[in-house]
Amino acid sequence: MEIIELTDKKRDELLKRSELDDADVAGIVGDIINDVRNRGDEALKHYTEKFDKVKLEDLRVESSSINKKNFNIEDKVLNALKKASKNIKKFHKAQIPEEWSIEVDEGINAGQIIRPLDSVGCYIPGGRAIYPSTILMTVIPAKMAGVKRVICCTPPQPDGTVSDIILAAASIAGINEIYMVGGAQAVAAMAYGTETIPKVDKIVGPGNVFVTAAKKMVYGAVDIDFPAGPSEVLIIADETANPEYVALDMMAQAEHDPNAASVLVTDSMETAEAVNAEIQEKIGSMERSEIITESLQKYGRIVLTESIEEAVDFSNDYGPEHLIITTENPEKQLESITNAGSIFLGQLTPVAAGDYGSGTNHVLPTSGCARMYSGLSTESFIKKPTVQRLSEKGVLSLKDVIIDLAEYEGLYAHAESFKKRLDHGKEQERLK
Repeated sequence: MEIIELTDKKRDELLKRSELDDADVAGIVGDIINDVRNRGDEALKHYTEKFDKVKLEDLRVESSSINKKNFNIEDKVLNALKKASKNIKKFHKAQIPEEWSIEVDEGINAGQIIRPLDSVGCYIPGGRAIYPSTILMTVIPAKMAGVKRVICCTPPQPDGTVSDIILAAASIAGINEIYMVGGAQAVAAMAYGTETIPKVDKIVGPGNVFVTAAKKMVYGAVDIDFPAGPSEVLIIADETANPEYVALDMMAQAEHDPNAASVLVTDSMETAEAVNAEIQEKIGSMERSEIITESLQKYGRIVLTESIEEAVDFSNDYGPEHLIITTENPEKQLESITNAGSIFLGQLTPVAAGDYGSGTNHVLPTSGCARMYSGLSTESFIKKPTVQRLSEKGVLSLKDVIIDLAEYEGLYAHAESFKKRLDHGKEQERLK
């Protein structure tokens, strides 16, 4: 793999990484969305047959299939899902914000209350792999937030079913609504509703360029989590890093997708060369070696910087989905990190920990969107209405502010609505 110095030109190339331009699919996705809006279930079945090569009579998975006692999966996998679920619940419960109220001024009380969304749709990708962990990562935070109705859409298998591992994950997460629909058509269905699939308030979950483009297009009719493209990792390492661990972390990210980006940034040529050697030694024996090889050739880079501080500055510009800091004192670098989806500290903390079991969420912003978005969390599924109440003293305290500003802006009914409250206070005083 190429070892490069961080020149201005290389910096710009790296920042672009594997960003997918969804403009190329906008026309196709727009047509699919309009078709689903017009023809509902009929359009969904058409696209499922066209893209997934499956002809379905019913789009919804029978709830009895989700609630059954025995699933055709190994006990060790089922137990892994249960333990992961426990950790995810514990972490996301801690994210629930508290309601609060303060006295802004005498007689003026204002605060914030917490209310969950009514309904959420979770998109669970299929295609190259099956992702039961994504059900846990999307459904559990919504349930912890108190969302009343949580549904999932996922592409069907070739035999027209959903795998038992997905059903088991749904059962563990606590839902019984799964629809066998994938791609842009699933997003359209959840955004606008069909005869079978309900319209929801928010759509979350990762997907390919068609899913991402569809989420952008329906935003406004429904809320979304954030745009998400190919997966990525950036690793900040110094001379103390374990080259084998770093190499495996880069290959682990690369095996997701040929467009995944894996970047090592280090101030140590020794570390750079050792990591490169580990990758060359191991890549041929990896299960998904073809995908890993293509990904690393396209978007894998080992970048040399003059210092770890320069590596941190570059990372903040890059805004990685996953950031690993494997240095002598990673907490020191953490203090300067401003942009990252999820951060992994030290030699013993691979991205795989967050992907599956540490409790944090693996649905994260990519393509630099960590500069303005956080990953999926319990707060992704709540609203925070503000509340205020004035007493007579509060009305008197605000009279000059409200009336003068309202009249200056020409909104005289606003001013009058406040003057009447002053009159009310005077009348109450007179009656005493």
